[in-house]
Formats: sequence, C-alpha cells, structure tokens
Amino acid sequence: MPTIPDPEAVAGALARLRERTPLVHSLTNVVSANVLTNALLAAGATNAIIDNPREAGEFARIADAVLINLGTPDDEQARAFTAAAESAHAAGHPWVLDPVGVGGLSWRTELAGGLLAHRPTAIRGNPSEIAAVAGLESTSRGVDSASDAAESVPAARTLLEVSEVVSASGPIDYITGRTADGIATARVHGGSEWLPKITATGCALGALGAAYLAVAEPFTGIVAAHAHFSVAAEFAEPHANGPGTFVPAFLDTLAAVGPDDLRAHARIDSAEH
Repeated sequence: MPTIPDPEAVAGALARLRERTPLVHSLTNVVSANVLTNALLAAGATNAIIDNPREAGEFARIADAVLINLGTPDDEQARAFTAAAESAHAAGHPWVLDPVGVGGLSWRTELAGGLLAHRPTAIRGNPSEIAAVAGLESTSRGVDSASDAAESVPAARTLLEVSEVVSASGPIDYITGRTADGIATARVHGGSEWLPKITATGCALGALGAAYLAVAEPFTGIVAAHAHFSVAAEFAEPHANGPGTFVPAFLDTLAAVGPDDLRAHARIDSAEH
C-alpha cells in the first residue's frame, strides 16, 4: 500500500516553512485578501497580492509559489490568472488552483478548465468544486457544499492527470496525491466547528498549501497545510466564544503551533484500509 505523509513528515515541512519564509503570490478574491494574508503571516510565510494582468506573469516568476483563487473574478483578473499560471508552470514554481464556485457558475467553470492546461501543482476546494473541475456532475452552489469530502476521491484521482495532489475540505479533509509507490489518499482529522462560520478560511488554507509547496514535495506539502490548519483550529476553539472571537485566537494558534505540536497532535491516516 502506498505510504502517506505522517506527523513526522508534516512537522519537518513546518520547520522548513519557518526557516525559509516562502513568498506566496496570491491572486485571490476581495473577500479573502485580509484573512488570507494574516493567516500566511501567522503561519510563517509571507504574501503579495498581484492581480494586474500586466504584472502577474512577471511576479509569478519571482514568488516561491502561486495561489489562484476564483472567488470574485472579472475579465482583467482572469487574464492575470492565465498569465500567472503560465508563468509559474514555465518557471517550475508550484501553484495552487482554488476553484471557488466552479460548477455553480458557467463562466468561471470554463475559466478553471482553461487553467488546467498549465498543470496546477495542487487543486484545493470543497467536494462539489473538485467534482466540477474533474468534469463530473455537480448540483452544488459551488462556494457552499454539504457533500462529504470522501465523495471527492474519484474526481481527485481523475485530476491527478493534470495535477500532483488534490484536496477536499470537510469535517474530515481528504488529500489524494502521488507517492513513490502509486496514488494514495490521506485523511486529516480535526479542525473546529467555527471554521465554516468564518469567511475565507478555505481561501487561507489554499494559500497555506501554496506556501508549503515551496518547501515540501506536493503530497507532503498539502497534507502539512491541512494538518497545521486543523491543529491550530483545535487549539483556538477553547479560547473562542463564537466566530468573532475565534478569528484572533486562530491567528494566534497558527503562529504558536510548532513542529512538536504537529508530531503530537496531527491526526493523519489513510483512507484506504
């Protein structure tokens, strides 16, 4: 059976993240920019939001990793997405596609399909978005999904034809990627009931995934991002009275979680028993 990344591997990835402080080039939506940037800074990375189509391709060659988030696209930003994806792929820099709303709206679904030609290193979304990107039928509104992340695994395996790793978020996160022994799916447990009540947490997770891709091989990097996020959310929850107080507590714990915390508290197992 292919081996999945374990807590020791994700702890090592976090140590490298803190040592190197990777620069993420984020092309993201207007709702998420502040939360996403603060989450990256707290976790140990840094961020620049460059979505002008005249600059996006150039900056994608400078940054350590790129995030393309389809949350609030317009024609200009769509051109920037394409320029950044093309440039990152040509430069050999990792990039993450976060297909927000794909499947629920036709124009952005077509846009996502075009971006796949530039081979995202990772694709991260909710289960319905992952299914839609894979060309499977989806009845979701896109941004919100009640689907079990386990349902995304067949679509994720299909998407490995154009990507190295695919993850779907839910009460249990499912991450499907390539290993030396074949394809495997890891599950990351944990998190908090408040995460779905806060805007842009999924977007921030996609950005954190990009940061980890700059310091780890793809499967390990995305599992590490999910584990870091989940453990930080678990640590934050006892200090919160609701979604408003959860946000600052979560940023604090994203910063406070260290490699030893991931070794002790990351709950990762294989979906294939």
